[in-house]
Amino acid sequence: MSAANHDIQVRMLYVSHAVGPQSTTMTRSILMQAQAHNRAHNISGVLCQGQGFFLQVLEGQRSHINALYGRILADTRHKDVELLHWEETTQRLFGRWAMALVHLSVNDPMVKLHHPDFDPYAAPGPRVLQQVLDLVKSGEPIELPAP
Repeated sequence: MSAANHDIQVRMLYVSHAVGPQSTTMTRSILMQAQAHNRAHNISGVLCQGQGFFLQVLEGQRSHINALYGRILADTRHKDVELLHWEETTQRLFGRWAMALVHLSVNDPMVKLHHPDFDPYAAPGPRVLQQVLDLVKSGEPIELPAP
């Protein structure tokens, strides 16, 4: 096998429920860990958090995303982890962020007006990915500075 076969780029999206409250301390811990790990492995993405669940899109080399997803499945800060979407890609949608954060507020007009009955567990993966793209466009993703 050539080295080029190991450089396939993918995008994945998963959803999970938070275990306990989604506190600022927990969110900061998740973001700091994600940013450090992702920078070291050339992974980009966005984390949407709120209303008791997480939506996360990750982009990068297939082997790195697979390994990271294994770590995510074992993370005890959330449960009911479900892979919603997986695709090979040649272009990153979130390439400027090692990990950005978007808050999903129940009062967010984007959530209420455009997706009033949004349930990521019941929606098709491409629709949930579009929801994330809409939230990023309408909101202001937050990226914590490197430590």
